[in-house]
Amino acid sequence: MEILLGIYIIASYWAAGRTIFANWGALGVDGWMRLALYKLFVGMLLGIVLIPIAIIKAKNDD
Repeated sequence: MEILLGIYIIASYWAAGRTIFANWGALGVDGWMRLALYKLFVGMLLGIVLIPIAIIKAKNDD
């Protein structure tokens, strides 16, 4: 079960970065840390929706 949770966390973080945060940038260490935590939080909440959208977006970008 822990392995599936780890895969979900990684996939949802990737999906949030690919969809919602695609054009965001951050300056400085504090900005990057805040952005990473925000992507993790949003990814965990909306991962069920974002993962399929990010996969479709990744296939269309290639």
